[in-house]
Amino acid sequence: MAICVTTRLQPNHAAEYRALMLQAYAQHPDAFTSSVVEREVLPLSWWQGRLNPAPDGQDVVFGVFCDDVLVGAVGLSFDKREKARHKATLFGMVVSPAQRRLGLGQQLLAAALSYARARPGVLVVQLTVTQGNTQAQALYARNGFVEFGLEPYAVAVENGFVSKVHMGCTL
Repeated sequence: MAICVTTRLQPNHAAEYRALMLQAYAQHPDAFTSSVVEREVLPLSWWQGRLNPAPDGQDVVFGVFCDDVLVGAVGLSFDKREKARHKATLFGMVVSPAQRRLGLGQQLLAAALSYARARPGVLVVQLTVTQGNTQAQALYARNGFVEFGLEPYAVAVENGFVSKVHMGCTL
């Protein structure tokens, strides 16, 4: 049985994180606002910057490693604007298909919410999830997220558009 550990990703994880996310963008284009085309051209330094270990960094990303292989990730982005510093946005939730249904998404979400709760001044975490992704929406609901809106035509995909459900969790 695999040993899986969730941890905050560091700049030295950038290549693995990049590969995981590019695979996710390719496999699930309707689930992410970013695309493979726009993200694969970004230099490794961009990915390293997203994994900046500073305690007050704008982005924080958690990863889950099973037997030392990165199989899942989720990020938090903290708003720096004075009137919005109380909000964080959850982004980029992914678990590799072979490791789904092992509770790894729950582990990642718990780590992100715990970090957000410990961050001074953060009162709410918001996210968007593709309408119809009932498994992801149920995971978020089990962790205190409630729906507060629907954005039609949120993301253009190859065969049209998908809508995004907006959810929030008061910490």
